[in-house]
Amino acid sequence: MAQTTGQTAAREADPADELLRCFGRQVKILRERAGLTQAALAQQLGYSEAQIAAIEQGRRIPRPETIDRLDSLLDGDGLLIAMKRAVALTRYPAFFRDAARIEEEAVEFHAYAVLAVPGLLQTEEYARTMFTVRRPRRREDEIEEMVAARLARHKIYERKPAPTLSFVIEESVLERPFGGVDVLRGQLEHIRLVAENPHVEIQVMPTRVVDHAGADGPFTLMTPEGGEQVAYVESQGNGRVITKRESVRGFAVRYGILRAQALSPVESVRHIEKLLQGEL
Repeated sequence: MAQTTGQTAAREADPADELLRCFGRQVKILRERAGLTQAALAQQLGYSEAQIAAIEQGRRIPRPETIDRLDSLLDGDGLLIAMKRAVALTRYPAFFRDAARIEEEAVEFHAYAVLAVPGLLQTEEYARTMFTVRRPRRREDEIEEMVAARLARHKIYERKPAPTLSFVIEESVLERPFGGVDVLRGQLEHIRLVAENPHVEIQVMPTRVVDHAGADGPFTLMTPEGGEQVAYVESQGNGRVITKRESVRGFAVRYGILRAQALSPVESVRHIEKLLQGEL
């Protein structure tokens, strides 16, 4: 019972909840100062009155573009925009937020995947499937928020200068039909397309490999601009950023060996093309 109570208290104490309530209070203050009702503001935004109420009560996470429009419509003078990045991070689970902050600034990103396609490579349909199959089941609105948050991470490909990204993906991941054959086919086509990006290298780890350096499971390596490389590990709804130099060095060595053991980027694309040409 004590553990359950502690877990409930931890959820209630999530600082993201208070941040959203604070943002909502700011929106309400600016709206009332502008002499607008929730209904009037909703009409200008193209939202429902209930959606505006949810934002003001901290129950809805507004999209970045919505925050920009709110600041403009309510003459916020940048007050709401200043909170945009912090609000955006609340879309992620608490255990992932530190990693999300680093990912946003990463000049290098490397991931080893063993169970599912990495989030930065997932299509919308594949991402929705991954959240849908989780147990216990999530509400539909929660799933849609999680999908939107995952797809928002894909902005990393638009950054200038472009970061260096690489992925080593187990062959079995590319054969597992999460969501059905059509979802898998769309996912494989997307991976092939991303692989054309000169700043991205994707490698497939053949199942037949005997000497395999990935026995300890999946992990991610990230290097923030002007900072030192860190590792991130995640399992069963828990994640941890590792900064200890010796530990991170071990992950880096392991990843280098994994890349050497996997198919080359060119061979990996050919492998994916063969999967698409075959009977999925």
